[in-house]
Order: sequence, then structure tokens, then C-alpha cells
Amino acid sequence: MIGVAINGYGTIGRRVAYGVSIQDDMYVTGIVKNSPDYVTKLASRNFNIYTPDMDKKREFEAHGIRVKGTLEDLLSESNIVVDGTPEGNGEKNLKLYRQYGIKAVLEGGEKSTVVESSFNSYSNYPKSLNKNYVRVVSCNTTALARSVSPLKEKFGVQEVNATIMRRATDPNDNKKGPINAIEPSMSYPSHHAEDLKTVMDGINVETSAIKVPTTLMHVHVINLELKSEPGIDEVISELSTKRRLILINDKEGVNSTAQVMDYARELSRNRSDLYEIAIWKGSINIYKNKVHYIQAVHQESDVIPENIDAIRAMFGTDPDLSRDKTDASLGIKGVEY
Repeated sequence: MIGVAINGYGTIGRRVAYGVSIQDDMYVTGIVKNSPDYVTKLASRNFNIYTPDMDKKREFEAHGIRVKGTLEDLLSESNIVVDGTPEGNGEKNLKLYRQYGIKAVLEGGEKSTVVESSFNSYSNYPKSLNKNYVRVVSCNTTALARSVSPLKEKFGVQEVNATIMRRATDPNDNKKGPINAIEPSMSYPSHHAEDLKTVMDGINVETSAIKVPTTLMHVHVINLELKSEPGIDEVISELSTKRRLILINDKEGVNSTAQVMDYARELSRNRSDLYEIAIWKGSINIYKNKVHYIQAVHQESDVIPENIDAIRAMFGTDPDLSRDKTDASLGIKGVEY
């Protein structure tokens, strides 16, 4: 059994903790929280609570929250740590992880240069086998790699051109995000292009990013230039082979991110999460060797299967075995809606 520490229990950390807790080959040794808030109190019902240091430990106990120890105590009791701390902290924390000789998974906000490999389960799982420090790429990059990789394997991809409409912030965050505005990124290509290249070799990528006033999902408008000229049925068939992609039907009322998330709620999953990338079937079009499609990305949860797979990869588990176990536990069935 792999003992997994969760350092940071925010949007990603709490979902990774849940995902780990339902696997049959790993368990949560504890979570590290920085504030004695309502999230901590609820988490203490299911997990051992640790704090960054002794001062924080005393603060938590003053709020009636039982604390088992500090981050360093947790690291000494674990086999691997998933770092879900705010962007930039993962690189700093790596020094401590190395000191304790513990493997670590960082998230997509960290630099790719600070780890041994970046990870996406579909596009480059083998590159993280038995590594010590791995980064799961961001929610947007995960989504791009997940839908582009099967088409690349089957037909060959010469160029990826994607426009990324980003949600302003997550639903529980009232501190940031445009309220009555659309905010374009002035960088071209946006940082997503280089990030995608860290998990997909040999492709040209151009991306643009626009931040929009919603909290539900990201939306990607994707155009691929392929090396061959498949028919539309061939493209649909290939996308349908991957469980972590679902094809949704706009003609049956799923024509916006609101309906996509309502569909996710009907699945009755933990936190109503949608781990799959939702591709609108009606948006799939082909002109000669160019494929166009539009996909929706639940930014809070699409990287959770990747985190679970990354942990297994770092301990040498076969890719197909890991994906099968992860998908079965999370209820990912790959059905067409």
C-alpha cells in the first residue's frame, strides 16, 4: 500500500485526497492545512490533520481541531506527497521533500523545469515510471492532451491551434475574477502551448486564451491539422475509444456548460465532479485534413485521475492497469451521452 500525504487541501488537494482514499493500493496518511477553517473541520472527520509548523499546530488546537503533527512528521510517515499548495510553493517545498527522501507530485502551476517529468496519462505515462518528482500538467493542458493524443496516435497531428476560454475563478472563490468583463491574454501563443509540448513531443502548437466571467468550466475551440484525411465517423470512433472523453449531444439539450455540469450532477459523484472532457459531438467537423471540435473542461476535477495515475507511475505500475483501476474507482465509463 502506498501512503500518500496531501500538502494543501484546496480545490485539487481535497479531490486528490478523496480519489486516493477509494483506491485499493494506496491510502491517505494525512493532510496539511494552513488555516483552521470550516474545510479543516470537515476534513478532520475523515483524515488526520497536520499543520506546516508547531505555531500553526497550537493555533488549530486553540480552535478545537485535533492535530496529529506537523508537515515534517507527515513526510516521515508517507511514501509520496501530492503538493496542492498555492502556485509557486511547490518548488519551494521540493527542498524539504528531497531532504526527507520522499517522492512528490506537483501540480500544473509549477514550472516544468523543477521536476523530472511532466505527466498526462494518455500522452506520456511511461516517461514518469519510477520517477521521484513529477508534475501533473494544468487542467487546460490535461484536457488538450487528452483529446489530441488519440487523434495524434491514429492519424498523426501536424499542428494544434486552440482558443481557450477560461473560467475567471473557481465557484468557491469570491476574491478574484472579472465580474462584468472579458479579459484576453496578450501573450501569443499563451503559456498553454509550451505546457502541452511538455507532455506531447513533435507537434506544433498555437494557443490563445481569454478569461470570461463564469465559474463553471473552461471551453476550448480546437483545430487540428492532421497528417492524413480521415472521415468524420473515423474521428468520432477514435475519440470514443477513450473513457476520459465523453461525446455529448447538443440536440438533446446539452448546449452549454450549464447543462454539462447539470449532467455531471445527475451522475451523483463526489462533489458532482466531471472527470471526463466533454466534447460536443455536433461540433466535430472535418475539412480535408483539418479537424474542428469544441470541448468543455471541469477545471476542478479533470486532473484528479491524472494525479492518481501519476502516483502509480512513480511506483512502476503498468499504464493500462493504473487507468483501469482509477477509472473504475471514480466511475469513469467512457459512455456516449
